[in-house]
Amino acid sequence: MQPSSPFPWPAEKIARYTAYRVDQPLTIDGRLAEASWRHAPRSPRFVDLISGQPAIHDTRAAVLWDDEYLYVGFWVEEPLVTAYLTERDSLIYTENDVEVFIAGADTYYEFEINARGTIYEVFFIWQEAYERGGYSQLPEFRRSNPGAQPFNGVGFTSHPRGPRLGFWQWDFPGLKSAVHVDGTLNKNDDRDRGWTVELAFPWAGMTWLAHADGRSLPPRPGDVWRISFSRFNAYKEAPPANDSGGWAWSAHGVWDSHIPELFPYIEFSDQVVTHLYPDAHTSSK
Repeated sequence: MQPSSPFPWPAEKIARYTAYRVDQPLTIDGRLAEASWRHAPRSPRFVDLISGQPAIHDTRAAVLWDDEYLYVGFWVEEPLVTAYLTERDSLIYTENDVEVFIAGADTYYEFEINARGTIYEVFFIWQEAYERGGYSQLPEFRRSNPGAQPFNGVGFTSHPRGPRLGFWQWDFPGLKSAVHVDGTLNKNDDRDRGWTVELAFPWAGMTWLAHADGRSLPPRPGDVWRISFSRFNAYKEAPPANDSGGWAWSAHGVWDSHIPELFPYIEFSDQVVTHLYPDAHTSSK
């Protein structure tokens, strides 16, 4: 890591990935059984969010897209699939969950889901951009809105951009999500294989993520976005493992998912995934 870097993880270690197109819309059922998912390059096995060391259970993600949606899939190895929270915007991160963060230039969006399919969402705006970017003039981002409050990170509270404003009652318009459990939910006298998650984020709902830099919606081939993928658990691997309980596609070096500068680089290709990868389960290097 360069001594001058203000961030706790080396820039050269941040993951990179190419997201390929699908040639027909995906059915969002959580099973990830369609040909596009079978042929999509999967991420490497997730690593500990802080140390970057391999995690005890396998977790991988993949990204696809078309002109209407950004698609995300997760494969989650889990011997005891557990989830109890059912109310939308419950504190899903207190259970076992997977998470997606999508970064704009002055904003970012957080999404979480547990094995019941219960979701949690927040939209964040950097405070230094709140007035100059025109966000303060929008009814959905008024400081007086229910659920609006300042936020200064979790374990990394010295971000160069300072604090954010979080909008905890903001909902992503048109979002589709589904979960499939390969086992028995909340039944711990057997062993499960895990669960899969399938998400579809409409590009039309990303207006305020694209606002600051005028990025194209949908992306143009070659465009690069910063998107983070993680998993948090209510348990940790036993010692001597130094398991933080949070795992990610690309480590952050600190207990904090809210660092867009450390999110993986996702480059969008216009090549159709099933034309490129005839063999299933291709891994991204």
